[in-house]
Amino acid sequence: MMRRLLLAAGLLLAAFPAFAVNPDEVLDDPALEARARALSAELRCMVCQNQSIDDSNAELARDLRLLVRDRLKSGDSDEAVIAYVVSRYGEFVLLNPRLRGETLLLWGAPVVLFLAGATAMVLFVRKRGGKPTGTPLTEAERAELDRALKRD
Repeated sequence: MMRRLLLAAGLLLAAFPAFAVNPDEVLDDPALEARARALSAELRCMVCQNQSIDDSNAELARDLRLLVRDRLKSGDSDEAVIAYVVSRYGEFVLLNPRLRGETLLLWGAPVVLFLAGATAMVLFVRKRGGKPTGTPLTEAERAELDRALKRD
């Protein structure tokens, strides 16, 4: 019985993102609805910040979903809708930022950091490779080591 209850709870929790778009938001035209869902998947929820507005249950996300649908119904292109939302909320609203001068550091930093780390590692390995570490044994230490080895 407990197993069935846990399974039912797990299934309900797994389906939560599907409930983000409310039935009253869905457009009658399937082509427009598909465009709206695609655009909503590209826009960040400003409340949640790690979800698209398509997946978020926040009120602001709902308002943005309705705004996208209104703009599409009024005849805007997908690019015009994105441009309008970006003009109101800034580039941060895009889940995948555009490659521009301002975002060049954002896109290039991982590559630069990876190359810097790889270069540092190669230099470190070359510097340490083959060189003995520590100080050489003194004559007394060498004699003691020889005696210890002869006993075994």
